[in-house]
Amino acid sequence: MPDLFELFYRWRKQIISLVIATTVIATVIVFCIPKKYLGVATALPAPSFVTDKTGVFSQNLQAVYSAFGSPDDLDKILGTARLDTVYIAVAEKLDLAKHYDIATDEPEAIRKAACFLKKRTKVIRTDYGELQVKVWDRNKTFAASMSNAIMEKLQGIHQDVQTANNEMMLAKINEEYGEERLEYQKLLDSLQHTTSEALRDLLNVQKTSLLQQMQEYEQLSKKYKLMVDARPQALIIIENATPPLKPDKPNPLQVIICAAILGFFFALITALVLEKRRLIRK
Repeated sequence: MPDLFELFYRWRKQIISLVIATTVIATVIVFCIPKKYLGVATALPAPSFVTDKTGVFSQNLQAVYSAFGSPDDLDKILGTARLDTVYIAVAEKLDLAKHYDIATDEPEAIRKAACFLKKRTKVIRTDYGELQVKVWDRNKTFAASMSNAIMEKLQGIHQDVQTANNEMMLAKINEEYGEERLEYQKLLDSLQHTTSEALRDLLNVQKTSLLQQMQEYEQLSKKYKLMVDARPQALIIIENATPPLKPDKPNPLQVIICAAILGFFFALITALVLEKRRLIRK
């Protein structure tokens, strides 16, 4: 095997020419590629007790929880971020079919725009336990707007789910409360018309029990009503995306240096193969 320094010296013109050609081509390509700007929206998970009626109204439980949720609370949100529903909603809201130059009269224009958006989006959990929505686009204003819109949609989906659960519980509690009131009214009517002392005592016991149950239902109803009206957040947005000052992709200097290094190694390997063939022919 020939010495590499000797090999380089013998083939130096070809190697240097190939490196220069590779660098020039990479430079031309990198400056012809459309620039892409990065919009980043950042949020922290909301503490889990704010979405739970028991946690909100229990001072002892509140003392246990942090002011923010744990990174594990982001798992369900990261799962939601994979759904096409999120991107279709954002595509409709921002009219991305027009932005991506898709004919709006196409039947699947919104779905195509949502697909483009999904490919250009990355939703991650950082090492610091934050949720970041990253969107790349050729328009820096749209990059920020799409990132914020996706974050807002994720927030809205989980708020709606939790609110729907609370509304279902509130409706059930009110239904049970109504039935208890009817039964209580029947007991009052029975007490007015009964003449038996033993039966009156039994009805009074049932009346006391019903009153206690009705009070509990009334308290629960008020708590769930507050939860429904409050619509607790699933995310605490700490930084909305703003239009970046410079493009994120491509990085010209990085691309050119990498192209030069790869061109050098490719040229060196090519020279090694040609040198070996030359020696075999001899």
